[in-house]
Amino acid sequence: MPNSSTVWMAAGTLWILDSCINISMEPFRAFVGDNLNDKQMSFGYAMQSMFIGLASFISGYLPSKLVEWFHVSRDKGAGGIPQNIMWSFYIGGAVFLSAVLYTVIFSKEYPPSNENWKEDLQKEEGKGIVAEIIDAIKNMPIQMKRLAVVNFLTWPGLFLMWFFYSNGVAVQIFGGDAKTNPDVFTQGIEYAGKTSAILNLVTFIFAFTLPFWVSKLGKKLTHTTCLLIGGIGLISVFFVHNPSFLYLSMGMVGIAWASILSMPYSMLAGCLPKEKMGVYMGIFNFFIVLPEILASLFFGKIMDGVLHNDRLAAVLIGGCLLCTAGIVCALIIKENKEITA
Repeated sequence: MPNSSTVWMAAGTLWILDSCINISMEPFRAFVGDNLNDKQMSFGYAMQSMFIGLASFISGYLPSKLVEWFHVSRDKGAGGIPQNIMWSFYIGGAVFLSAVLYTVIFSKEYPPSNENWKEDLQKEEGKGIVAEIIDAIKNMPIQMKRLAVVNFLTWPGLFLMWFFYSNGVAVQIFGGDAKTNPDVFTQGIEYAGKTSAILNLVTFIFAFTLPFWVSKLGKKLTHTTCLLIGGIGLISVFFVHNPSFLYLSMGMVGIAWASILSMPYSMLAGCLPKEKMGVYMGIFNFFIVLPEILASLFFGKIMDGVLHNDRLAAVLIGGCLLCTAGIVCALIIKENKEITA
């Protein structure tokens, strides 16, 4: 990707990268559900959040530390990408490949509890993968449908943050402009990056405490509370004038991010048939991707026609969506012991 010579080539490699990460992540989430019992489930997915948060925190600081510690140059390469950024991609790709290979080679799978699993598998394969997916969608458990609604509200809020937060901080808080005041603009972008790194650090730390909160509040109330905290954090960005307060705002979002990466999957795994875990985890990912597609296609028109390119107003809307998702979660999600359908 960092060696791309055109924007379309970079976009194509990004699509490949994104799809490969999703394709590898969903079976791993199913793998956690297959290997852990109900009491261990929250801890297992919390550990996943912890590693994602830690890796994101490290990656946020990796380009600058390559320069400080290893004297990698910031000079631009042939494609116009600074060399420290290029090496960050190379290191990330190597770590990603190593992690996947390590899991595949050294992790053990337990045999299915169903003694007739081979026969059932042959029947499913006879249907074809498209027919299997359609059948699974038609017969989605009620808890999965409810969680899909929560996810469908949650992820647009995150996408709006990722789309507009950095530029919003640089332009509207620091007063920079990429053309007329590039130095201040760059300073604002770097500051936003540092606060985003704090988000990931909080995710890493808070993930350790998730099993405790689940034991006290239950999964539903834990996820609801975290979404509300994250939503309030994003809403507060709109009202910030002192950049230092952004660390607090993004730290609050880090609490929500830790829960978003674990609690929905923990609640979902408990209601899925074991033999369909992988299929349903993949289908559940639809409700992450579809909001992203809709936001990408249509929110640009809202920015131009309604928000007048106010980027922090878009972040504010993202916070409202997270709070709405939290309220909906409290209203419609049932704990496993409450599920009757």
